[in-house]
Amino acid sequence: MTADAPLDALLARIRQDFDVDFEPLAVDDNTLHVLTIRNMPQYIDKLLQRKAVHNPLKDLPLWAKVWPGSFVLGRLLRKYAPESKSLLELGAGCGVLSLVAARYGFARMVVSDVVEDALRFARANALRNGLGERLEVTRVDVTAPGRDPRFAAGFDLMAASELLYLESLHRPLIKFVDRHLAPGGKALFCTDMARAQPHFAKLAAKTFTITEGHIGVTAHDEDGQDQRRLYSILILERP
Repeated sequence: MTADAPLDALLARIRQDFDVDFEPLAVDDNTLHVLTIRNMPQYIDKLLQRKAVHNPLKDLPLWAKVWPGSFVLGRLLRKYAPESKSLLELGAGCGVLSLVAARYGFARMVVSDVVEDALRFARANALRNGLGERLEVTRVDVTAPGRDPRFAAGFDLMAASELLYLESLHRPLIKFVDRHLAPGGKALFCTDMARAQPHFAKLAAKTFTITEGHIGVTAHDEDGQDQRRLYSILILERP
Protein backbone atom coordinates (compact mmCIF):
# COMPACT_ATOMS: atom_id res chain seq x y z
CA MET A 1 0.00 0.00 0.00
CA THR A 2 1.42 3.40 -0.99
CA ALA A 3 1.45 6.48 1.19
CA ASP A 4 -1.24 8.00 -1.04
CA ALA A 5 -3.65 5.08 -0.58
CA PRO A 6 -5.71 6.61 2.29
CA LEU A 7 -6.14 9.84 0.33
CA ASP A 8 -7.01 8.00 -2.88
CA ALA A 9 -9.67 5.96 -1.08
CA LEU A 10 -11.11 9.06 0.55
CA LEU A 11 -11.24 10.94 -2.76
CA ALA A 12 -12.98 7.98 -4.38
CA ARG A 13 -15.68 8.20 -1.71
CA ILE A 14 -16.01 11.98 -2.06
CA ARG A 15 -16.27 11.73 -5.85
CA GLN A 16 -19.36 9.57 -5.54
CA ASP A 17 -21.18 12.81 -4.71
CA PHE A 18 -19.01 15.68 -5.92
CA ASP A 19 -16.84 16.65 -8.86
CA VAL A 20 -13.73 17.81 -7.00
CA ASP A 21 -10.11 18.69 -7.46
CA PHE A 22 -7.39 20.33 -5.38
CA GLU A 23 -6.70 23.99 -6.05
CA PRO A 24 -3.53 25.77 -4.90
CA LEU A 25 -3.96 28.71 -2.55
CA ALA A 26 -1.02 30.96 -1.70
CA VAL A 27 -0.75 31.74 2.02
CA ASP A 28 2.18 34.01 2.83
CA ASP A 29 5.22 32.08 1.53
CA ASN A 30 3.42 28.75 1.42
CA THR A 31 0.99 27.03 -0.91
CA LEU A 32 -1.96 25.07 0.42
CA HIS A 33 -3.88 22.59 -1.70
CA VAL A 34 -7.59 22.78 -0.93
CA LEU A 35 -10.25 20.41 -2.21
CA THR A 36 -12.81 22.35 -4.24
CA ILE A 37 -16.19 21.43 -5.72
CA ARG A 38 -15.96 22.12 -9.44
CA ASN A 39 -19.64 21.56 -10.18
CA MET A 40 -21.08 23.69 -7.37
CA PRO A 41 -23.85 25.36 -9.48
CA GLN A 42 -24.95 21.97 -10.84
CA TYR A 43 -24.84 20.43 -7.38
CA ILE A 44 -27.01 23.22 -5.97
CA ASP A 45 -29.40 22.86 -8.92
CA LYS A 46 -29.82 19.17 -8.06
CA LEU A 47 -30.59 20.03 -4.44
CA LEU A 48 -33.23 22.49 -5.60
CA GLN A 49 -34.72 20.00 -8.03
CA ARG A 50 -35.02 17.46 -5.23
CA LYS A 51 -36.55 20.18 -3.04
CA ALA A 52 -33.84 19.42 -0.51
CA VAL A 53 -33.20 23.07 0.39
CA HIS A 54 -35.58 24.04 3.16
CA ASN A 55 -33.20 26.41 4.94
CA PRO A 56 -30.36 27.71 2.73
CA LEU A 57 -28.11 28.42 5.73
CA LYS A 58 -28.35 24.79 6.82
CA ASP A 59 -28.94 22.84 3.62
CA LEU A 60 -26.51 24.42 1.15
CA PRO A 61 -22.87 23.23 1.24
CA LEU A 62 -21.50 26.37 2.87
CA TRP A 63 -18.92 24.11 4.53
CA ALA A 64 -17.21 23.64 1.14
CA LYS A 65 -16.58 27.36 0.60
CA VAL A 66 -13.14 28.75 1.38
CA TRP A 67 -14.05 31.70 3.60
CA PRO A 68 -11.50 34.55 3.73
CA GLY A 69 -12.12 34.81 7.46
CA SER A 70 -10.43 31.42 7.88
CA PHE A 71 -7.16 32.94 6.66
CA VAL A 72 -7.63 36.02 8.84
CA LEU A 73 -8.13 34.01 12.02
CA GLY A 74 -5.65 31.28 11.11
CA ARG A 75 -2.85 33.85 10.82
CA LEU A 76 -3.97 35.67 13.97
CA LEU A 77 -3.52 32.54 16.11
CA ARG A 78 0.27 32.82 15.90
CA LYS A 79 0.05 35.85 18.21
CA TYR A 80 -1.21 33.65 21.04
CA ALA A 81 2.02 31.72 21.71
CA PRO A 82 0.68 28.50 20.17
CA GLU A 83 3.78 26.40 20.85
CA SER A 84 2.80 23.38 22.97
CA LYS A 85 -0.83 24.53 23.19
CA SER A 86 -4.00 22.78 22.02
CA LEU A 87 -6.43 24.11 19.43
CA LEU A 88 -10.00 23.10 18.60
CA GLU A 89 -11.50 24.46 15.38
CA LEU A 90 -15.30 24.51 15.56
CA GLY A 91 -17.52 24.40 12.49
CA ALA A 92 -14.39 23.87 10.45
CA GLY A 93 -15.97 23.00 7.12
CA CYS A 94 -13.10 21.95 4.87
CA GLY A 95 -10.58 22.91 7.58
CA VAL A 96 -8.71 25.80 5.96
CA LEU A 97 -8.26 27.69 9.25
CA SER A 98 -6.40 24.74 10.78
CA LEU A 99 -4.32 24.23 7.63
CA VAL A 100 -3.11 27.81 8.00
CA ALA A 101 -2.51 27.53 11.75
CA ALA A 102 -0.71 24.17 11.55
CA ARG A 103 2.60 25.96 10.90
CA TYR A 104 2.66 27.54 14.34
CA GLY A 105 3.63 24.64 16.58
CA PHE A 106 0.40 23.54 18.27
CA ALA A 107 0.85 20.36 20.32
CA ARG A 108 -2.67 19.16 19.52
CA MET A 109 -5.03 20.29 16.79
CA VAL A 110 -8.61 19.06 16.43
CA VAL A 111 -10.65 19.95 13.35
CA SER A 112 -14.37 19.50 13.89
CA ASP A 113 -17.71 19.84 12.18
CA VAL A 114 -21.12 18.19 12.39
CA VAL A 115 -21.47 17.52 8.64
CA GLU A 116 -19.92 14.25 7.45
CA ASP A 117 -19.14 15.60 3.98
CA ALA A 118 -17.27 18.50 5.56
CA LEU A 119 -15.23 16.07 7.65
CA ARG A 120 -14.32 14.09 4.54
CA PHE A 121 -13.13 17.26 2.81
CA ALA A 122 -11.14 18.30 5.90
CA ARG A 123 -9.48 14.86 6.11
CA ALA A 124 -8.60 15.00 2.42
CA ASN A 125 -7.08 18.46 2.85
CA ALA A 126 -5.05 17.34 5.84
CA LEU A 127 -3.68 14.35 3.94
CA ARG A 128 -2.96 16.30 0.75
CA ASN A 129 -1.01 18.93 2.69
CA GLY A 130 1.04 16.40 4.65
CA LEU A 131 -0.81 17.05 7.91
CA GLY A 132 -2.54 13.71 8.33
CA GLU A 133 -0.59 12.98 11.51
CA ARG A 134 -1.06 16.44 13.02
CA LEU A 135 -4.71 17.27 12.40
CA GLU A 136 -7.29 15.16 14.21
CA VAL A 137 -10.52 15.42 12.22
CA THR A 138 -13.63 14.43 14.13
CA ARG A 139 -17.34 15.11 14.51
CA VAL A 140 -18.26 17.54 17.26
CA ASP A 141 -21.84 18.65 17.91
CA VAL A 142 -21.82 21.76 20.09
CA THR A 143 -25.51 21.25 20.87
CA ALA A 144 -24.84 17.92 22.63
CA PRO A 145 -25.27 18.15 26.42
CA GLY A 146 -22.50 17.49 28.90
CA ARG A 147 -18.72 17.49 28.62
CA ASP A 148 -17.18 15.51 25.79
CA PRO A 149 -14.94 12.84 27.41
CA ARG A 150 -12.53 13.06 24.46
CA PHE A 151 -11.66 16.59 25.54
CA ALA A 152 -11.35 16.14 29.28
CA ALA A 153 -8.27 18.37 29.52
CA GLY A 154 -9.97 21.21 27.68
CA PHE A 155 -8.41 23.38 24.99
CA ASP A 156 -6.06 26.32 25.33
CA LEU A 157 -7.51 27.90 22.21
CA MET A 158 -10.75 27.47 20.30
CA ALA A 159 -11.32 29.11 16.95
CA ALA A 160 -14.20 29.41 14.51
CA SER A 161 -14.67 31.37 11.31
CA GLU A 162 -18.13 32.42 10.07
CA LEU A 163 -19.94 30.18 12.56
CA LEU A 164 -22.23 32.76 14.15
CA TYR A 165 -24.66 33.17 11.25
CA LEU A 166 -27.08 30.70 12.89
CA GLU A 167 -28.54 32.43 15.92
CA SER A 168 -29.95 29.12 17.15
CA LEU A 169 -26.36 28.00 17.79
CA HIS A 170 -25.40 30.95 19.99
CA ARG A 171 -26.55 29.65 23.36
CA PRO A 172 -25.35 26.01 22.93
CA LEU A 173 -22.06 27.28 21.51
CA ILE A 174 -21.40 29.41 24.56
CA LYS A 175 -22.22 26.48 26.84
CA PHE A 176 -19.87 24.23 24.84
CA VAL A 177 -17.02 26.72 25.15
CA ASP A 178 -17.68 27.07 28.88
CA ARG A 179 -17.43 23.29 29.33
CA HIS A 180 -14.33 22.74 27.18
CA LEU A 181 -12.12 25.81 27.53
CA ALA A 182 -9.04 25.12 29.63
CA PRO A 183 -8.16 27.49 32.51
CA GLY A 184 -6.63 30.62 31.02
CA GLY A 185 -7.85 29.64 27.56
CA LYS A 186 -9.38 31.80 24.87
CA ALA A 187 -12.06 31.24 22.23
CA LEU A 188 -11.83 33.36 19.09
CA PHE A 189 -14.63 33.93 16.58
CA CYS A 190 -14.06 35.65 13.25
CA THR A 191 -17.04 37.11 11.38
CA ASP A 192 -17.32 39.33 8.33
CA MET A 193 -18.91 42.56 9.59
CA ALA A 194 -21.53 42.19 6.86
CA ARG A 195 -22.75 39.13 8.79
CA ALA A 196 -22.06 40.36 12.33
CA GLN A 197 -24.30 39.05 15.10
CA PRO A 198 -24.23 41.44 18.11
CA HIS A 199 -26.59 39.11 19.98
CA PHE A 200 -23.82 36.54 20.41
CA ALA A 201 -21.46 38.95 22.19
CA LYS A 202 -24.21 40.16 24.52
CA LEU A 203 -25.12 36.60 25.43
CA ALA A 204 -21.50 35.48 25.86
CA ALA A 205 -20.76 38.46 28.14
CA LYS A 206 -22.92 36.82 30.82
CA THR A 207 -20.29 34.05 31.15
CA PHE A 208 -17.05 35.42 29.69
CA THR A 209 -15.00 38.57 29.47
CA ILE A 210 -15.40 39.76 25.87
CA THR A 211 -12.85 41.62 23.78
CA GLU A 212 -13.64 42.70 20.24
CA GLY A 213 -11.19 43.80 17.59
CA HIS A 214 -11.43 44.49 13.88
CA ILE A 215 -9.18 43.50 11.00
CA GLY A 216 -9.45 44.94 7.51
CA VAL A 217 -8.45 42.73 4.60
CA THR A 218 -8.23 43.27 0.86
CA ALA A 219 -9.15 40.12 -1.06
CA HIS A 220 -10.12 39.15 -4.60
CA ASP A 221 -13.80 38.58 -5.25
CA GLU A 222 -15.16 35.98 -7.68
CA ASP A 223 -14.56 38.37 -10.59
CA GLY A 224 -10.93 38.90 -9.63
CA GLN A 225 -11.53 42.45 -8.37
CA ASP A 226 -9.98 43.73 -5.14
CA GLN A 227 -12.53 44.03 -2.36
CA ARG A 228 -11.96 45.52 1.08
CA ARG A 229 -13.68 43.66 3.90
CA LEU A 230 -13.79 44.26 7.64
CA TYR A 231 -13.80 41.36 10.09
CA SER A 232 -14.85 41.26 13.72
CA ILE A 233 -12.71 39.18 16.05
CA LEU A 234 -14.53 38.26 19.26
CA ILE A 235 -12.35 36.84 22.05
CA LEU A 236 -13.98 35.02 24.95
CA GLU A 237 -12.01 34.59 28.20
CA ARG A 238 -13.01 33.55 31.67
CA PRO A 239 -13.41 36.57 34.00
